[in-house]
Amino acid sequence: MYHTSWSIYHRNLELSQLDAARITHINYAFANIRDGKCVLGDPWSDVERHYAGDTWDQPLRGQFNQLLKLKAAYPHLRTLISVGGWTWSGAFSDAAATAASRARFASSCVEFVRAYGFDGLDIDWEYPVEGGLPANGRRPEDRENYTRLLQAIRDQMEVVFPGEPKLLTIAAAARPSWVDNMEVSELDTILDWINLMTYDFNGAWQPTTGHLAPLYQNPNSANPTPIWSVDASVRAYLAAGLRPSKLVVGMPFYGRGWTGIPDPSGNGGLFAACGSGAATCPLQGDYEEGLVDYTEIVTRGHLSASTRYWDDVSKVPYLYNSATGAFISYDDPESLCLKSDYIVENELGGAMAWESNGDHEKELQRLVYDRIFSGTPCDTGAAGDEAGKRKLQATKDEGPSGGRSSSSRMAIMHSRKALRTRLR
Repeated sequence: MYHTSWSIYHRNLELSQLDAARITHINYAFANIRDGKCVLGDPWSDVERHYAGDTWDQPLRGQFNQLLKLKAAYPHLRTLISVGGWTWSGAFSDAAATAASRARFASSCVEFVRAYGFDGLDIDWEYPVEGGLPANGRRPEDRENYTRLLQAIRDQMEVVFPGEPKLLTIAAAARPSWVDNMEVSELDTILDWINLMTYDFNGAWQPTTGHLAPLYQNPNSANPTPIWSVDASVRAYLAAGLRPSKLVVGMPFYGRGWTGIPDPSGNGGLFAACGSGAATCPLQGDYEEGLVDYTEIVTRGHLSASTRYWDDVSKVPYLYNSATGAFISYDDPESLCLKSDYIVENELGGAMAWESNGDHEKELQRLVYDRIFSGTPCDTGAAGDEAGKRKLQATKDEGPSGGRSSSSRMAIMHSRKALRTRLR
């Protein structure tokens, strides 16, 4: 679960409000990079803000201290500091460029982990070689240099924490064509796992609607790269040499929204363009243009004012308001149940969510955790049995009407046991 430094501001979400019993790892976002070193991203939120029970002379306050308290209350919980992110990835290429810059960065980041009591480090470079913000540094050598940078961090961890293994992970692009911008098979031996950002396949930066995070891609999509989907991304990383157990699938606790969308095909505006030929037509969310938290979807009248549609090819829902032309692509309990089954049945490393702010009532978090770890039935009717019909490797274990045979159920139980062993 990613939790952000800015959660305490407009969204007013504190770490103490999380259901930590149903979280294995918290990735705190973000630390920044300055002068080639890991530094605090928001010092007031991170280490300075006063909480009830804090004293004026204690060395550490803020959300970092709240993380330590949360770990004390939930000993199974592990925390990682995430570095970079979309906004602060500009300096990664320079940090990775030379042996000296890699050593400087690795030393500072590992010291950050030690000083603030984290259990590991999550590198969120968006992105090596290409992509990201236009002003970001980038070079063709990023591919090889990323591997060298991560190895330098791993080596420094072993020096600073002998006999006390620390976690090292990355957040990685879901675009299949960008997999070649990393030496994935080499990263498999360095990293504990990769957090795959399997969302934002479509959004209101485009003039046509599409799915935020389709499990499978609908061939009718107007996206110029129709192979984009969770399944396509997973396959690309596995084909590049990553073990399934080291691939963690990202789940969005938010939606992407358009407004003024016509419905010429009578399918709720799916794959339709902005009305009046507008270049873009983002729906205004509470906190960001084009983005609507799941909490907003539930509490701001979007569900009641819209018709919910289900794309049975992509296995995701969407909302359409015929009065305003508002179109929202998002994940809900039905689609996340299917994705959770996909993770278990393909023996992947688990699920992560971006991010805690979007699910204040913790409905989605609890569903995903309980489904993956315990196989708790989802309240989605028969839809929960659909995920096994398109697995990474074909199986003949399914029963005569699409239900699971005893052998496939045993395999799922074994996968859940393996997940519990890996993540706890």
